Amino acid sequence: MALVEVRNLNKIYSQGESPLGAKISGRNEVRAVDDVSLDIHSGETVGLVGESGSGKSTLGRLILRLIEPTSGSIRFEDRDLLAASHGEMRRLRRDMQIIFQDPFASLDPRFRVEDIIAEPLVIHRNAQRNPQGTRNTKDGIRDRVVELLRAVGLDESIRQRFPHEFSGGQRQRIGIARALALRPKFVVADEPVSALDVSVGAQIVNLLAQLQRDFGLTYLFISHSMPVVRYLSTRIAVMYRGKIVEVGSTEQITERPQHPYTRSLLEATPEVEV
Repeated sequence: MALVEVRNLNKIYSQGESPLGAKISGRNEVRAVDDVSLDIHSGETVGLVGESGSGKSTLGRLILRLIEPTSGSIRFEDRDLLAASHGEMRRLRRDMQIIFQDPFASLDPRFRVEDIIAEPLVIHRNAQRNPQGTRNTKDGIRDRVVELLRAVGLDESIRQRFPHEFSGGQRQRIGIARALALRPKFVVADEPVSALDVSVGAQIVNLLAQLQRDFGLTYLFISHSMPVVRYLSTRIAVMYRGKIVEVGSTEQITERPQHPYTRSLLEATPEVEV
């Protein structure tokens, strides 16, 4: 049984709305996600690759129910997410987290680093997954923040600083620490290196690979970069105009692509060392 099962998922934006709130003109509707089915198994990384506007980020947010689908089904650990109540989804979100694309916009500038990382712990009052067994006291939360900072390669001395004091790569590490605060099982990484320069992005990709080994994570890794997806992924799903047009092992997709769009992505993408 897959950890995440998506079946016949659709997201249709009618005239006057879009994923970014902009007006849609000239067409009655836009199929941002069009009849998508996908399985993600525990412990693997599924790379979701495609050009901008192909529906990748929309699919990631649909799976987490950050936006509501038009139709279809989503199951997590064999639980029907679309039938889950608000309270059930609140509990399930401890196991399902997201790393956002923009490390400058995803962190509240009014919060110190310690408060940003601790926020999920405070909201969910989760003590069971703290490996030291400490409670959600002030000291316990501080200890967990320190542990997470070390896990993402940052020094605990930065706890009282604000986001504007850090580089883009450091901010993304803070965002990753926040995503891991509740020890989730499944993480959607939505273009986590696209806003960073190549060398910093490579460091973040290597960090994500290490964290997967350390914490037993399962990733949906969204990117427009085939070399990055190839480096990190167990399997690759190729998305084009709202549809998944090809799914296979990393070797199969990169060495023996079947769909013309997949071949065009591979031909158009320069080799990037990660």
